Amino acid sequence: MLPIVRTQDGAQESEQAVATALDELAREGARRMILAALEVEAEEYRQRHRDARDPRGHALVVHNGQARPRRLTVGTGTITIRAPRGNERRRVDEVWHKFISRILPPYLRARPRSAPCPLLYLHGLSTGDFREALPALLEADAAGISPAAITRLTATWRTE
Repeated sequence: MLPIVRTQDGAQESEQAVATALDELAREGARRMILAALEVEAEEYRQRHRDARDPRGHALVVHNGQARPRRLTVGTGTITIRAPRGNERRRVDEVWHKFISRILPPYLRARPRSAPCPLLYLHGLSTGDFREALPALLEADAAGISPAAITRLTATWRTE
């Protein structure tokens, strides 16, 4: 519960405390949702390649903890995320393959913050409909996300 400070400008301090708490809540919600989406994306990738084995029968694509912490700026401020990490020893035609997240690529450039917000609201984020919201957010990259992944994200979001 937020403390209420009684001063001459007490109302102003209380409003500022509420605004700060709401910002923190929004940042934490954004962090959890992005992390859940990253985990679903990585798990889906591992599942697509679960049959890839080396000559000794070991899996070539496996989960390998979390990446180092990374700062990401969202509409309400900066959050720190530790994305899931994988170990991939898969080679096709002498080329080593590596999982690269479409949601959070290694060198993500910032877009104007306010540009996608009205689109996300209009495309269903306010109602929890990821099927409509993700294409507005990810643009062409949303094509790689399966309906099953979207269903898992929606279920996770509703339970939280």
